[in-house]
Amino acid sequence: MDFAKQHADIFGEDDDDEPTNHERGTHSSSPSSSSSSSSSSSAASSSGSEKADSSSGISRSSEDEEEHGEEATTNNQYHDRADFGDDDNDLFGSDNEDYTRTPATSPFLIPVLPVIRNNNHNLGRGGFGRGGRWQPGHQNDRGAGILPRPGPYPQRGHNYGYGKFSNGRHDERFVSELRLSKSEETLSRKVIQIQEPCELACYSRVEGGDVIFDESSLRLFKRLITEDIGADLNQGFDTFTAKKDLGSQGFGDLLACIRDKNIPLQNIHFVTYRNNLNKILATAYIRNEPWEMGVHNRNGVVYLDVHKLPERPQNEMDRRRCYWGYCFESLATEDPGRGDGELIHHVDANIEYCSVIKTKLGAHRILMGAEMDCCDSTDDGRRFYVELKTSRELEYHTEERFEREKLLKFWIQSFLAGVPYIVIGFRDDSGRLVRTERLRTKDITQRVKTKNYWQGGVCLAFADEVLCWLYGTVKENEDYILQFAPPFQRLELLQAQSCPEAITNHVEQL
Repeated sequence: MDFAKQHADIFGEDDDDEPTNHERGTHSSSPSSSSSSSSSSSAASSSGSEKADSSSGISRSSEDEEEHGEEATTNNQYHDRADFGDDDNDLFGSDNEDYTRTPATSPFLIPVLPVIRNNNHNLGRGGFGRGGRWQPGHQNDRGAGILPRPGPYPQRGHNYGYGKFSNGRHDERFVSELRLSKSEETLSRKVIQIQEPCELACYSRVEGGDVIFDESSLRLFKRLITEDIGADLNQGFDTFTAKKDLGSQGFGDLLACIRDKNIPLQNIHFVTYRNNLNKILATAYIRNEPWEMGVHNRNGVVYLDVHKLPERPQNEMDRRRCYWGYCFESLATEDPGRGDGELIHHVDANIEYCSVIKTKLGAHRILMGAEMDCCDSTDDGRRFYVELKTSRELEYHTEERFEREKLLKFWIQSFLAGVPYIVIGFRDDSGRLVRTERLRTKDITQRVKTKNYWQGGVCLAFADEVLCWLYGTVKENEDYILQFAPPFQRLELLQAQSCPEAITNHVEQL
């Protein structure tokens, strides 16, 4: 095979003339001359020149290329290639004669600046603020320098750059902060593993407020809830017993159950109610709802106590809307004491069933208490929990907010505790049940994923950031308050003055 002809064919040249022996010699002498040979041969065939002229031109070009080590230039006026700054030439090599001929001293005289009169006789001994050589009155009479006077950076007001609504650095209790600066895209790249929740124990709060470590308050889901569509959720409002704020006593009941069941805490990082984790995960997207919780480190275990923020006074309509949720729970669960057709009455919000669950989010093991509404069972007898919720009937202008905010909270609450199903009772403005819908918890994220409202993985990644920061910041036998407050730009950790008695007694009894 003729490699010279093959080279011409690859680059699309149609020179069918057989190369001479002199051209073959040129190809073998220098790799760079092959392209020059091809171009010269092509030029010769197109212009009608003789092969001898083309051959001799190639020979001269080859010799010139071997001398300079680069592609030949046909224009003689650009023979000196120092003007093009070739990469193969050293910047300070012999071909840069302009640099080597530069004299060491300038032939021009040094300019003399006019003398500036000094009227300031209060000369200091240096320094940056009172006189010194950086002031116009220095003895060298040079005046102010070209560069700015060195000194401390200008202050950004009296709030250290944290905005006029800042309250963290002005609080004497301030310990640390976690700024919410990471974007959703950044958090979505993190893959946080969460362990499947495992139930270890349970307890019930019965009528009268007593706590029993059994399932006596657990209710069974009524599968024929659709038969109650059209029911008035106001029934029994006059005999309703509202839920009491137990404060830290409710957390003490969870700790008492842990001791009663001898659940070891050696490898546990956080002990909390699910409500605190709901707040943390939801903050990944909901940035306008304030909250706080107590943080207490004892023996390497961080106890998160629930703090209830003050609320505005409720009118009767607010209390009715709150009751509609409890009434729906009574309608959706079996009650052996209520006869067929009997209206709901004497609903007591203080009767509750709580499950004690162990899970792991990221690197942290969590032991949490979670109130459960009711349970159901599969055909093979396996029990699972069901979450009951109420919501105003959706319209075209309220569906987006429902999926952005309410479904986010529904998913977080059920996902953390391993609740597989959520049953929602939709009602109208007067409190009448209009329809019910059953959702699978794992299907909620797929429902909102196509609309790009929120991502469950972002909530988990955000919670992992918070727990890592929190566990690495708090000190042994120290008490804190973790809060999320206006302007909702960061989480703040404040020093607390005391520890709840329920936690202190629990640690003493371990």
